[in-house]
Amino acid sequence: MSAVLISWFEFALCGLLIGFAGTRLCRYADVIADKTGLSGSWIGLILLATVTSLPELVTGISALTLANIPNIAVGSLLGSCVFNLAILVVLDYLARGESLYRRASSSHILSAGFGVILIGFVGLNVLLIDKTTLTIAHMGIYTPAIVLFYIVAMRALYTHEHTQVKEFAEQVAERYPDITLHQAYMRYALSALAVIAAGIYLPFAGAQLAEVVGWHNTFVGTLFIAGITSLPELAVSIAALRMGALDMAIANLLGSNLFNILILALEDIIFIAGPLLTFTSPLHAFSALSAVIMSGIVIVGLVYRPNTRLFISIGWISLSLFTLYLLNTYVFYLHGG
Repeated sequence: MSAVLISWFEFALCGLLIGFAGTRLCRYADVIADKTGLSGSWIGLILLATVTSLPELVTGISALTLANIPNIAVGSLLGSCVFNLAILVVLDYLARGESLYRRASSSHILSAGFGVILIGFVGLNVLLIDKTTLTIAHMGIYTPAIVLFYIVAMRALYTHEHTQVKEFAEQVAERYPDITLHQAYMRYALSALAVIAAGIYLPFAGAQLAEVVGWHNTFVGTLFIAGITSLPELAVSIAALRMGALDMAIANLLGSNLFNILILALEDIIFIAGPLLTFTSPLHAFSALSAVIMSGIVIVGLVYRPNTRLFISIGWISLSLFTLYLLNTYVFYLHGG
């Protein structure tokens, strides 16, 4: 009983630290956006998404180099993509008044579209890896393709956002006159370090908790660990929403999914036994396809912009996302063993 309590305490402590530091992280990211003239979407896509995705990177590297469990490494990334999109349901519920998708910028369509392509590409390779074993050194041919396309995506997203920078800087008055840009960068870095530290330890606290409680390893790896490593995204996105930075919150989630796929390519580089996906279960394709469909639903919501609330203050877009998340969870619970 004492081991269980200690595990729960460590887990809760990490969550509280992420929640507190994540709030500060959003505030200073907003200050940076204000001082530089960059939009909240770009700041969320780059600064927040990269920081909140670092736990997935560390967890994956640890799973490959220390534990030698490729299924955990790949499953936590693809499961995190699904979980990140499910966080939009929480944001839609918290966004009182108009629907989340009526208030969000249409620029998110581009990042969601790139997410469909990158995640779908990984899912395709999971299904075909035994039939198409083209390699470069010890890596799969898909790894340089992922890296190249990620660079193309970031370039396209930057170009799209850059067209709005001058107009944004000229029309919006400075909202943080008491904080310099240098101070904002320093405080952002300190907050980011706190989120990273707690986020890195969080998966290990979760794994220890799962062990003492007696949960199944595969179920824990693909769903529980993925959910744990996505807690920084949840905390930071909710903090951004409460600050009124809705676009920053959404960009953080969609940007984290893009970065997760880049992490998968990095993991393939460090996994010297061979192409990483050849050592994983084809069941991971289900997570990839779930994330692709969920991303498509988000795109529909951003284009159609529905405002009807159907069930406990969420719209049919959010209800569809939540249903797919539950389906993905149920499939892995049944077949994860």
